[in-house]
Amino acid sequence: MDTAILPSTFLLTLLLSVGLFFFIRASTKERTQTAQLISEQDEATLMPQLKEYFHSRSYRVAAVDREQNQVTFEGFVKPSWFLAVFLTLLAFTGLVCLSLVLSILFPSVRSLFFGLLLLSPMSGIFYWKKAGRLEKVSLKLESTPNQQQSSSKITVIAHRDELTELQKALQLKPIS
Repeated sequence: MDTAILPSTFLLTLLLSVGLFFFIRASTKERTQTAQLISEQDEATLMPQLKEYFHSRSYRVAAVDREQNQVTFEGFVKPSWFLAVFLTLLAFTGLVCLSLVLSILFPSVRSLFFGLLLLSPMSGIFYWKKAGRLEKVSLKLESTPNQQQSSSKITVIAHRDELTELQKALQLKPIS
């Protein structure tokens, strides 16, 4: 057997394990973005729709700034069972690969390396504890009157997935 194969296989497996670690850690990262959206509706029509949309998504009004015409909603984002199980399975697979390579490199302590597999549920637990958090959405509504019709400009600070859902639900278009 070529002696360069085992160390290079170990190095590649170790690099993949590091990548897996950062992937699991990134699963809980906050991804807040600011978007400016435009609606064909005027402010008086749009605001009740926005309130109803956020109420249906289990958000509540946390603060209202009438001078700035800004509303802040907050709601608890629940962690996903699917993602917790998926991350646990990914960690298990990565640790199996690492254990196999280590057991080939160090056959005298082979059984110890398979004890690493007991660490795989930690990734699901890590995700579950960190992903459930209070999420805030900030809306600032401005009227932009045109010659033909009145429209509204909305500045939204929220999680990127929430922005996508909001655009779809209320047919809002991003400002170019």
